[in-house]
Amino acid sequence: MLIVHVHVQVKPDCVEAFKEATLANARASVQEPGVARFDVVQQQDDPTRFVLVEVYRDEQAPAAHKQTAHYATWRDTVAPMMAQPRSSVKYTNVFPDDAGW
Repeated sequence: MLIVHVHVQVKPDCVEAFKEATLANARASVQEPGVARFDVVQQQDDPTRFVLVEVYRDEQAPAAHKQTAHYATWRDTVAPMMAQPRSSVKYTNVFPDDAGW
């Protein structure tokens, strides 16, 4: 399993549009065979900050995800909404093991 946390800060006037575009991307992403989870979380004390928690079944799945039409649509739609460039951190799960995914 590969877990990626994508950290995003959007412009204050773009929060709702970002959420709409991101939820559409997340709903399509969880239909991909290589995606185990795709969570979208919003920071409570700063609603312009989000983390996308992407859980992939293997190391190849992120590249496959980035080849989808829904990802390209999301990327191009949200690019002008960014207050700063998004960043990501990759993790390997320790618990639970992948038997439950």
